[in-house]
Amino acid sequence: MTYGSPALRRAVLLANQRIPLAKLAQLTWGNVSGIDREAGLYVIKPSGVAYDDLTEDDLVPVDLATGKVLDGDLRPSVDSESHRAFYLAWPSIGGVTHTHSTNAVAFAQADLDIPVLGTTHADTFDGPVPVTRGLTPEECATDYELNTGRVIVERIGDDEAAAGMPAALVANHGPFTWGATPMKSVENGIILEAVAEMAIKTLALNPAATTPQHLQERHFKRKHGPGAYYGNPPK
Repeated sequence: MTYGSPALRRAVLLANQRIPLAKLAQLTWGNVSGIDREAGLYVIKPSGVAYDDLTEDDLVPVDLATGKVLDGDLRPSVDSESHRAFYLAWPSIGGVTHTHSTNAVAFAQADLDIPVLGTTHADTFDGPVPVTRGLTPEECATDYELNTGRVIVERIGDDEAAAGMPAALVANHGPFTWGATPMKSVENGIILEAVAEMAIKTLALNPAATTPQHLQERHFKRKHGPGAYYGNPPK
């Protein structure tokens, strides 16, 4: 029996392959998963496998309820339990991405939110991209990866909040992003890295830079929610 539909496996493979193309990670420092909620499972990149070598058959199916691998000989990404925490907390999401993209990691290592300094940021993120609190010694010693996911859920809030803020930084670690599909979660990672780089350069030029709240709200709402008018329906 093959766990995870061919369509889901294909979507997760393509999303993982997008990580090196977008320069979001060096070596194998990133992973994407996608979920089949009806089947109660998600599939995720195997640990340490190069993106160029990755195939649909390599992807690891994981039971959503237990975190147990359902099939195959490969171990899932070490971040699998973080992904599982998000899927359990936020029923509307369909994909999760974790990377170590340079500029987003810089904010995480500095223990700083990424501030809203322009409309590029506001188009996707409804406010500053938050950094979590640090994990306690106890949280690092036991269930580390699951607790990594939990501190993000703690920082973001409920499913509605996760829709408006599809990214967070784990203090001293790096970014996680999520979305309706595996590829959308990667796209949010691409946007996150771009706005992190813009923020660093903006603050270097003007440490007091800000963006008016009314402008932030206008840009977010024209792409999200019932009054959104950006883009066109798919053909």
